Amino acid sequence: MSDERKIQEVLARYVRATDRRDGAAQGALFTDDAIVQIYTRTGQDPYEPFGEPLIGGAGVAYAVANLMAPHPEGGSSHHITVDHIIDVEGDNAHLSAQFVVFSVLATARPADGWPGDVFGAQGTVRPIESGYYETDLRRVAGEWKITKHSVLMDMPIAVPGA
Repeated sequence: MSDERKIQEVLARYVRATDRRDGAAQGALFTDDAIVQIYTRTGQDPYEPFGEPLIGGAGVAYAVANLMAPHPEGGSSHHITVDHIIDVEGDNAHLSAQFVVFSVLATARPADGWPGDVFGAQGTVRPIESGYYETDLRRVAGEWKITKHSVLMDMPIAVPGA
């Protein structure tokens, strides 16, 4: 497998771990000294840092396990990443990708079964986030690990009480 494909797979594992709210799996993709920063913006304004950076795989694992809202009953999320631009120089690389996050909410099956005129998947899928991932990686013991991860959100983030 090419380095570019291995790097793209790191991002695929990252978004799947996010969707599953699996902090341990996501944290394992980062070096111990990695820096993760979320940025937000409104309209054409420049990006602004949101919150404090996370440090290392342990910081990422903690944030996923303790700071991300759990999915509601019947709910999940799906990240889609596209337009991957990957530059590799020896044991260092940079990955730039666009992302869209979809919120998925399944309709509960009625106790007496689905009506006769109902067909197909039941529920809603709607986009809730978009932006860019700007990610630096380093080859460590033969594996690509994230050393710096910037999440550039297209929209502001609301936090209760802030």
